[in-house]
Amino acid sequence: MTGVIVVNKPQDFTSFDVVAVMRGCYHTKKVGHSGTLDPMATGVLPVFIGSATKAVSILPDSDKSYRAGFRLGLTSDTLDIWGKCTEQKAVKVTESELLSVLERFRGEIYQIPPMYSALKVNGQKLCDLARQGITVERQPRKITITRLEMSEFDGTDGVIEVDCSSGTYIRALIDDIGKALGTGAVMTSLVRTRACGCGINEAYPLEELKVKPLDELEKLLLPTESVFKAYPEIHLDNEQKRLYLNGVRLDANRLSAVVTNGEMFRVYGGEFLGIAKITSDELISVKRFDGGKEN
Repeated sequence: MTGVIVVNKPQDFTSFDVVAVMRGCYHTKKVGHSGTLDPMATGVLPVFIGSATKAVSILPDSDKSYRAGFRLGLTSDTLDIWGKCTEQKAVKVTESELLSVLERFRGEIYQIPPMYSALKVNGQKLCDLARQGITVERQPRKITITRLEMSEFDGTDGVIEVDCSSGTYIRALIDDIGKALGTGAVMTSLVRTRACGCGINEAYPLEELKVKPLDELEKLLLPTESVFKAYPEIHLDNEQKRLYLNGVRLDANRLSAVVTNGEMFRVYGGEFLGIAKITSDELISVKRFDGGKEN
């Protein structure tokens, strides 16, 4: 049994908690996940079952989408409502003022990762250091915000919709927006609405999955190739397939698609065979999924 199940992660569950539940549901230890969600966050968590776990390390660096609640006038050590409040201010912000500030955060921007994050510095997780009261310098990282819209705002509390590059911290984004407004701001809720090309409407509640029999759970699995939709397809003929499966590098000029060096592809030969890359005008296997084999 192999494939991807899209879970709607409930609040107060870690991503690893979800993996543990899925191991029990699918009766296998071969379970992994993509894109860790904080315990207070909910929403799309792709979980990989069986040989599909091989896909986790080579997933496309795809954008993610979020719906986040915020509150102006507060700051906290964790940048969210669940942390220790460090400052509180009166708020006098109009909707037009907020919209004007949001404009500054669209496109390519630089963001400093929060201390309360799983990011490692010199081999140590920032969150572990933060819990010890240690703050270390973090280098700004370039991220891309392709969509940032306000969907609700009452003068203090509101909701933003965000499409962003991988590695974006929504808590840090809200904190930066609060600084730009001069009021401070904390995140009050977070729902991931899209990841790995899967939307929230495709995600199954964890409690619902826990009570389904194994045969029904198997029917809910998406094929492994579904998480690689961002890559174009290459179809091999029988001879090319034979060579490919035997580890032979194929001449890119004889393939069924126009290719360029550095490009990644989904490879088919009547079935999904795996992911390959064009290097020096040759098709080189990155990961094979045929029959559960791995190269």
